[in-house]
Amino acid sequence: MPTLLDDLSNAASDSVERLRATTAAVRVMFTWLGVRKTLSAEQKSQAAETFGAERTYLSAGKKLLDTSHPSFKAVTSVRTQILAYWRNVSLPFPEPGIRLIRQVMIEGFSLQLTTFRQELEESVRQLETRYDELKSAARRRLGSLYNASDYPATLRGWFDVSWDFPSVEPPNYLHRLAPQLYEREAARVAARFDEAVQLAEQAFTEELAKLVSHLTERLSGGDDGKPKIFRDSAIENLREFFERFRQLNVRSNEQLDSLVSDARSIVSGVQPQQLRDDAALRQEIATQLSTVQATLDGLLVDKPRRNILRRGKG
Repeated sequence: MPTLLDDLSNAASDSVERLRATTAAVRVMFTWLGVRKTLSAEQKSQAAETFGAERTYLSAGKKLLDTSHPSFKAVTSVRTQILAYWRNVSLPFPEPGIRLIRQVMIEGFSLQLTTFRQELEESVRQLETRYDELKSAARRRLGSLYNASDYPATLRGWFDVSWDFPSVEPPNYLHRLAPQLYEREAARVAARFDEAVQLAEQAFTEELAKLVSHLTERLSGGDDGKPKIFRDSAIENLREFFERFRQLNVRSNEQLDSLVSDARSIVSGVQPQQLRDDAALRQEIATQLSTVQATLDGLLVDKPRRNILRRGKG
């Protein structure tokens, strides 16, 4: 007769297989100009003498460009947007630099990354027009540490983004050439996807708990008898989470699915201005969200035990 442990194990196995069947690995890579450089041995010796220190115990470097300059910040802003987008449309995977994306989203992902690459190229072109100015500023600030050879003649080719969809499954030819090795690799990949399911579940739980906690705190009580100020983003961020959860959820935890549904229902149709204007509504929403938050906190505390249950069979 099936037990609760069997049901949990079967549900976890279904989630793993679903994840493997519907997602692809995606990797985003950057070519990026380094703006810091370690001092030469001679320069480190001079610095050590200033402090009466031994050179081998001293670590020192120099900053080549002013990264706070608006033109440079525009370039780094594009990189930040790319990383945020990549993380928002994908799930974690327990291998460095790799995340999982729904196969149906691959085309849209590539189109968006192409747009980002064009924006990056344009921002680099703008930075190029200020490059001489930035080098002149560095020459003034670095003094004798300035070295023209530290700087490329042009910034073209020094900033770029690329992406690919590497296979994380064992190669088919391995099954023919080395069956035992193939089986070991297949088991390793299965374990990776099992961990990916847990990572996704944990990430969604932690994010929802953070968003619900923040909104509840903003709605509860007040400062000096007045309602606390909260921004529209407190509601908007929750709704963005609901949409991302709908797209990426691996359906590995019925309790989490239920909590997301409850939170969505609580704020459904509620506008930020209504919460500012209606104290009774504000208190009602806060009370309902507090119940969701308490259960989420329990999920986070109980996570080690649930992992044991999920891994208990096999």
